[in-house]
Amino acid sequence: MKIVDAVFSRGYSAFFFDDQKAIKSGAGHDGFVYVGEPMTPGFSRIRQAGQSVSVMLILEDGQIAVGDCAAVQYSGAGGRDPLFLASEYVPFLQEHIRPLLQGLEIGSFREMAKHFSELKINKKPLHSAIKYGLTMALLDARAKALKLMPCEVVCQEYDLPVIAQRVPIFGQTGDNRYDNADKMILKGVEVLPHGLINNIDEKLGRQGEKLREYIKWLVKRVDHLRTSPDYKPNLHIDVYGNVGPIFDNDTTKVAQYLASLEPDAGELPLYIEGPVDMGDRGLQIEKLREITEKLRDLGSSVKIVADEWCNTIEDIRDFADAGACHMIQIKTPDLGGVQNIVESILYCREKGVGAYQGGTCNETDLSARMCVHLAVAARAERMLAKPGMGFDEGFSIVNNEMERILAVLRHRNGVDND
Repeated sequence: MKIVDAVFSRGYSAFFFDDQKAIKSGAGHDGFVYVGEPMTPGFSRIRQAGQSVSVMLILEDGQIAVGDCAAVQYSGAGGRDPLFLASEYVPFLQEHIRPLLQGLEIGSFREMAKHFSELKINKKPLHSAIKYGLTMALLDARAKALKLMPCEVVCQEYDLPVIAQRVPIFGQTGDNRYDNADKMILKGVEVLPHGLINNIDEKLGRQGEKLREYIKWLVKRVDHLRTSPDYKPNLHIDVYGNVGPIFDNDTTKVAQYLASLEPDAGELPLYIEGPVDMGDRGLQIEKLREITEKLRDLGSSVKIVADEWCNTIEDIRDFADAGACHMIQIKTPDLGGVQNIVESILYCREKGVGAYQGGTCNETDLSARMCVHLAVAARAERMLAKPGMGFDEGFSIVNNEMERILAVLRHRNGVDND
């Protein structure tokens, strides 16, 4: 089957682009927006509406395969590609990518994804958001051509077993870190709450005291609201590198502080994402490795999750090879082609590192659903409930797509669903 034509449309993502550098430098609030001048190139203001571009492939038999180009909330930070603006990239797609898609024979997904991921226009690689949406659409096209689900195509092409088992879902609260945590507990989310600890004075505390109190509160709420005594979610909190500055990036003190949080978490496993942000890839690997080793030496079971400066599949391999963390966030749009998501999960498993298939609140419903197929096929340790910052919507999108996938897989295996 061939692709007859390609159509592109502008859209809004489910959240906003935020200038992380300006926020971490102390930008104040004015309602929902931030006050001050942007500090990251490409931003016209510190918070601006997130954008997306849909790639629609018209197939020979009239079916339409779709993928969404989207970029992370904190675009341009931590070594990432610059701001993704639909007004700039739709004309680019029309001029440079559409002619390459017209008449293309739908073959192996991995081969098509590799070709477009390595493509250069005017000697420049494609923006990661374009690779993301384009390879997503190509995977959907392959699935439609074979009359399979995308997860089955991935399993087929990577020689993976088709396993009809749930991948634990990780909910993110956004700034509404109390009410949304309650919602997560009531819905039995396996991993929570993310917490958005992106400001030292407001959310972490100069001695880390505010985070400590938040963890204590979470434990009490789980005990109070859970509907089953067996419900013991993992606590996974993203601190955006803010623990480092309160201890002058002294890895011994950082590790001691993180270890001291373990008793506060009680029986709930504790994961801390991004304890430091060194502003440099090499230094980030070095410092995270030191913290990870010192936690081990302290006998602590607190786990470190790598995020900043771990963006591409090459980064993920290097962090995993260095033993720089217990778990890596595979930030889906940052990897570009979605085949890199699968390969990153498989590499982490090979190295004994946890694979958290993350992403961003700034994606779309379509990209979130496709990510479920990737997580189920490659067997990630957990995946993010996305998009948006309201929790309920993203959890519904990811959870329900997962249940649909599992129900179909069980049906094909002759197993009745409850």
